[in-house]
Amino acid sequence: MTDSMQNPLERLVQRAEALMARIESVLPQPMSAPDWVASVAFRYRKRTSGHGGLEPVRHVAQLSLADLQEIDGQKEKIQRNTEQFVKGLPANNVLLTGARGTGKSSLIKACLNEYAPQGLRLIEVDKDDLTDLPDIIDVVSSRPEKFMIFCDDLSFEDGEPGYKALKSILDGSIAAATPNVLIYATSNRRHLLPEYMKENLTYTHTDDGEVHPGEGVEEKISLSERFGLWVSFYPFSQDEYLTIAAQWMSSLGVTREAIEAAKPEALIWALERGSRSGRVAFQFARDYAGKHAS
Repeated sequence: MTDSMQNPLERLVQRAEALMARIESVLPQPMSAPDWVASVAFRYRKRTSGHGGLEPVRHVAQLSLADLQEIDGQKEKIQRNTEQFVKGLPANNVLLTGARGTGKSSLIKACLNEYAPQGLRLIEVDKDDLTDLPDIIDVVSSRPEKFMIFCDDLSFEDGEPGYKALKSILDGSIAAATPNVLIYATSNRRHLLPEYMKENLTYTHTDDGEVHPGEGVEEKISLSERFGLWVSFYPFSQDEYLTIAAQWMSSLGVTREAIEAAKPEALIWALERGSRSGRVAFQFARDYAGKHAS
């Protein structure tokens, strides 16, 4: 073959190889395992290329169960379920619902810190990435650790793809049939989907007085019903709010006398924010402790 014929052929081969490399870069790739010893918590991140991966969380919130006050009933349920899980006993997927700032996410993080020495790990997944849950489960299914898939502030609009993906996992599809994975989700909505007044018109009443929801309402209830354990959180009373604020101030080194004197300021702080939540109490404690550090 002459040089004049060989050079165009070589150029064609090079262009074909470059094109194949570009195509391969955008095709779905098997998810690679992270460095499992780098952390006890991981975050699923999807790149601009569409490929996702698990990244270790370098600084995990150092919350303990003892730090969380005025939610003893909820704490007992979550702790018991989590302990069963890490011991290899039957346990449930968990949905924590209720008022904002009442400790739902903090309780999950505290459980992670409590049971991480026994092999508990956490993987945080955003709502928009729930369609990738089967891939995530494939990566961890053969690991000896126990994994909480954590979905924070979960809610859906009608027709979102993540809704069906999560529903399939909770239904016990083949992809989710692994004993070392549970879903822990928090939400301000009990049924995870928006509810409208007009849907009340779909309820039917039988002759004996029973009330039956319509198909649209049944669909909205169906996802939350697939969580085996529901834990509800409620707004705090004034005394509960002050107890939580005092606990956080004490942990930040504020004296008992100063904590007692700070009660009026704590109440004003909550009034200005329109909420007596645990989050507001923590924010006040940090502000007060910082101002009076000297």
